[in-house]
Amino acid sequence: MKYLKLGNTGTDVSALALGCMSYGEPGRGNHGWTLPEEESRPFLQRAIELGINFFDTANVYSDGSSEEIVGRALAEFGRREELVLATKVHGRMAPGPNGAGLSRKHILWQVDESLRRLGTDYIDLYQIHRWDPLTPLEETLEALDDVVRAGKVRYLGASSMYAWQFAKTLHTQRANGWARFVTMQDHYNLINREEEREMYPLCADEQIGVLPWSPLARGKLTRDWDTETNRAGLDEFGQTLYGQAEAADRKVSEAVAAVAAGRGVPRAQVALAWVSANPVVTAPIVGATKLSHLEDAVASLEIELSADELSQLDAEYIPHRLAGF
Repeated sequence: MKYLKLGNTGTDVSALALGCMSYGEPGRGNHGWTLPEEESRPFLQRAIELGINFFDTANVYSDGSSEEIVGRALAEFGRREELVLATKVHGRMAPGPNGAGLSRKHILWQVDESLRRLGTDYIDLYQIHRWDPLTPLEETLEALDDVVRAGKVRYLGASSMYAWQFAKTLHTQRANGWARFVTMQDHYNLINREEEREMYPLCADEQIGVLPWSPLARGKLTRDWDTETNRAGLDEFGQTLYGQAEAADRKVSEAVAAVAAGRGVPRAQVALAWVSANPVVTAPIVGATKLSHLEDAVASLEIELSADELSQLDAEYIPHRLAGF
């Protein structure tokens, strides 16, 4: 396993993060395709065996049960001081006017709830899951600074916003002496590369660690385009991501298949190797519902794509609207 610094910090993380949205009780929340606890645990155990020390979840995943499952499993299979545990805040966790968002009230409530569900005294990386246009930015950032100063959180991260919003946020944190975001978790893969235009140059300049979500485009880059899966049928959010340029996206997927066939490796290894090759990327966030998914992800770190292969993968891309905000 390769390890890199988490943004401009001294903390080392594996060059892959295990995304834990797939682990949660199916009857809770709106992710009916998730794995219950007993089926989830082998993936968390195997990830640790493979050297992955970076785990990403969110309070909203399966209405908190993902955090519960992850917390119990990691307490059994890993050493807390060696693990980097990330979760998020923003999504709706209760009905009513204060049940979601990035208000001081919601953040201070939910950080304690996440600590309880995860069964830990601190969160390594606490991320705002989305931008909140309804809350003053200063209120959000001061509340986040407070949870760092209280020792409940080690580092702060952001996710899925416009580059101008992130620049404004970083400036406001610097101007007030508040704890700054050290990571950006964003939507990035071979069929959605728009972050390369503004967000990634900003992250490079500010020494922000990038943690791409959906690096395999919800499986679109790992199998034939029209393959039906249980998750594809039930993942309402995923269905909004990859319909705007289907003809071109299919060609990109076919290019991945061709490069993988030439190397004699699964498509997932090629698609992940391409994401990891971007120098601004710290750790793609990979999901796994088969143990082979974890093996492929780790194997991808050993692949160095040639200039010809990169040209083949790049050739069919066309501009897209930003998706996933």
